[in-house]
Parts: sequence; structure tokens; C-alpha cells
Amino acid sequence: MNLPATPRLLAVFLTGILYPLCFPNLNFGWLAWFLLIPLHLAIEGLSPRQAFWWGWFAGTLGFTGTVSWVITAMHSYGQVPLIISIFLLVLLASYLGLYIGVYTWGITWFGRTDGLGLYLFAPSLWVSLELLRTYLFSGFPWALLGYSQHQWLSVIQVVDITGVYGISFLLVLTNVTLARLVSWVLQSKRLTPAPWAAVSMLSAILTITLMYGFWQLQKMDDLQASGGTITVGVIQGNIDQARKWDESYRQETVNRYNMLSRQAAKNTDLLIWPESATPFFFEREPDYQYQVAQIVHDTHTPLLFGSPTLRRHADGRPYLFNSAYLLNAQGTIAGRYDKRHLVPFGEYIPLKSILFFLEKMVVGIGDFEVGTGDLTLTLPARDGRPAIHFGVAICFEVIFPDLVRHMAKEGADFLVTITNDAWFGDSVAPYQHFGMVVFRAVENRLAFARSANTGISGFIAPTGRVLATTSIFTQDALTEQIPLRTTTSFYSQFGDVFAWACVIMTAAVGWTRRRQTRPGTN
Repeated sequence: MNLPATPRLLAVFLTGILYPLCFPNLNFGWLAWFLLIPLHLAIEGLSPRQAFWWGWFAGTLGFTGTVSWVITAMHSYGQVPLIISIFLLVLLASYLGLYIGVYTWGITWFGRTDGLGLYLFAPSLWVSLELLRTYLFSGFPWALLGYSQHQWLSVIQVVDITGVYGISFLLVLTNVTLARLVSWVLQSKRLTPAPWAAVSMLSAILTITLMYGFWQLQKMDDLQASGGTITVGVIQGNIDQARKWDESYRQETVNRYNMLSRQAAKNTDLLIWPESATPFFFEREPDYQYQVAQIVHDTHTPLLFGSPTLRRHADGRPYLFNSAYLLNAQGTIAGRYDKRHLVPFGEYIPLKSILFFLEKMVVGIGDFEVGTGDLTLTLPARDGRPAIHFGVAICFEVIFPDLVRHMAKEGADFLVTITNDAWFGDSVAPYQHFGMVVFRAVENRLAFARSANTGISGFIAPTGRVLATTSIFTQDALTEQIPLRTTTSFYSQFGDVFAWACVIMTAAVGWTRRRQTRPGTN
């Protein structure tokens, strides 16, 4: 089937428009099961080069809507001129669109086939490209297709084996199978056989996935019922980003966290404040350090909070860490985790010798260093309870599956993420960010506690079930009893085995197809 120009444009446009609707906070995740069908139909009969540009257009359009919050972060809070902020959004979306372009180039190059090769090649290629996006240029695995299913618990349980990439694989397999079925139905002449073998394969995989999901949901509920728990309080200060670093506002910030912490501290094992909750260098401000320690001392509750850390090189030059401090019940420092995966253009300037002008253009860029040391912190033994280990992902880090799973592998009993999503304003970004945490919980079979300056704060069970949340841009304090580790997942132990298997599958099936189509071969 070869669509005329106008229907082709409309089909590609439809895929691009629908992409952002699949993700929070719109949450039309069911659309992802059909999202790519129009794009697949649009590129039928085209050359690989033509298909690439149509795929790139659809991807650029889709990601422009999905990451539109870039304008808010850059313009409203980074004080970058609006026209430049729009340009940066389009530049980012155009880059992300390249991955969709490579996908459409690949499946068009693969060509129409009567066998099952395409149905293995297409989803494997998609996953390979998502894996590449996770690491290339520091990585930006935001809005991977699988994240659209964060509310479908029976579907996503399989990520404790495959990671989020397994859901992306399943979605693309569904799309390519249905697209071929639709194409066959619309043919005026039945030039190719119906893809019933692919439909049967898809049905079997979906059935197995759902059966595994229902089984794991029941199994995890049973394990949690008999396992240990910890009571955690998350504090949402709702500190205005425009005033956050104003020295005259520091005392009000501390007072607010003091008030909210005392509300949540009763019978609580750990209090958590957001990223950069203390807008000062905690170790270098004795007065504020005393006030924070006094909160802990009065409530007899250990406290985890975000604060920048200042250090100096041997020659006296200063440098910073984006840190999470743990204070024990006596108010002294029991541990510190320094952020390892920094935000490009937010915490450092990549290619600084070339992009030096951005340092003066974007307000708030810090010269942060990559943290080292242990990936977990330890809550000391107390009142007969043994020591508890937990991992802390600071903001952007939680979107990187491999980093979080290493925290689980190093013995975390539960996981924490602290963030300051005020940069995103009243946009879809806080909801998208929270949705990704659901997958980290299921992948590692560990409960998550999340404290965000302006929301969304909350708790997520090891099954991905959201236990409690706050609204955005509110002052709030939540307390929840969450389960401790009861098992170690395959994903925590072995990581992205499935995704790398897709890379191998892409190469193997592609190589086989190339041999079949090479002149002079059978």
C-alpha cells in the first residue's frame, strides 16, 4: 500500500500529535498500543531515505509536545530569552526525532517480508535506539515509549526482568503487527498473505506477560505482608524557585521545613526533605546547621535532605557537589551521597570550551563535580531494629535505570529520590518524572519514597502501586509505612540483559536480511 501525499502527511502528523498524549499527566497510555500504526502505513512503499525524513518529522513533532516544559525551565527560571528557549526546545526535539527517523529507515530497509523477521527486527531496533539514547551525549532517556504504561500494573511487572525496555518492545511489536494487519485488510488485491503467524506470536507474548504480571502482583503482596517495614515521612516545602537562593529568604525556608517536619515526625523512622532543601552550604553555615540539627534532636528522627557541598582543589579553586546528607537521631552527619549523573546545562556545561557563552546566559548553572563513593547510605540500628540501607537518586538520576539498579545491587532495602521540580513550573514534567519512578520500583522490587520541593511527593510500592501522593505547588507532609526488601530482582542483579539482547537481535536479523537481499545470494 502506497498512500498519496496528503493522507501520508496526515498519518505522520497523527503519530506525532498522539505521542505526548500517551504520557502523564494526560495518561492516555492505551494510545501507545496503536500510536505507530499511522506512521507504519505512511512509510509503506517509500525508500529508506524518504522513510527516515518522515519518521524524523513525526518524532520531532511528538517530542516537541512531550518536552515542551524545556521552555519553562529555560525561560521562566533560567532567564534565557524566549526566542532562544524555543530554539533550544526545537533543537532538542529534532535530536530526539532522529531516533524515530533511524527506526523508520531501518524497517523500510528491512523491507516487506512474509516471515517473522520484521516482527523481531522492528521492536529490537526500537529498543536498541532507546538504549543508545540512554547513554549517548550523557544520555536523555526521558519519555521512553514504555513509560506510557506506568499505570498498567499487570503489564509492567515483567520489567523486573526486562527493564522498561521490555514494555517498549511489547508496544512496538503490537504496533508493527497491527499495522501489517491493517495494510493487508486495505489491500485491493491480496498480494501478500495475512500476518496470522505474527498475530499468534503477539497474542502468546501478551498472554504470558499478563499471566506473569498477575502472578507477581499476588506474590509481592504476600511477601510484603510477611516482611519488614519502615515508616518514612516526606516533606514538600513548596519553596518558590525565584526566591529559593535569596539569602533573606533562608530563615523562612528553614522555618517552613521545621514546621512540616514536626508534623510528620511522630513514630517516624526517617524524614526526607527535597533536593537542595537547605539553600546554603550546610557544613559551612553554623547557625543554620544548628537549627537543622535541632529539628532532628527534638523529634528524635533521622533526617535526609539535599544541600550543596563546597570543596576546594589543592590550588584553592572551589567546586561543588549536589549532595544528600543523612543526619542520625542525635543530629550529627551519618553519611552523604554526592550526585553522580549531573544535568547538562543545569549543573555543568558540556563542551565548555565551545559553549562558554551559555555560562553567562543561563542563570543558576553551577560548576558541579561528579560524586564518588558508596551508592547507599545506612540508617543506624535503633531500638532493637537492625541497620537499614537505602539508595538516594537525586533528581535527574532516577531516569537512568542502570544507576538505580546498582543501588539495589549494593544492598539497598528501599530507595529514595529527592528532587526540585520547581524548574518545570506548572507543566507535564513533574508528572512525567514521577511516572518514571514507578518503573524503578518495579525493576528492583523495592519501595520508593519521593520528596519533591513543589511536588509530586509520595510513595510507591515494589509492585509499582502508588501508595500516596501530594498535589503540586502545595506545602505538605506525608507519612507512610513502606516495605523493606523481600527479594532481589533479576534486573537488579543483571541489568539490561534484555536490551542488549535486542541489540544483538537487531544486528543478527539485519545481517541475515542483508545477505538474503544481496545480489547473487539465495
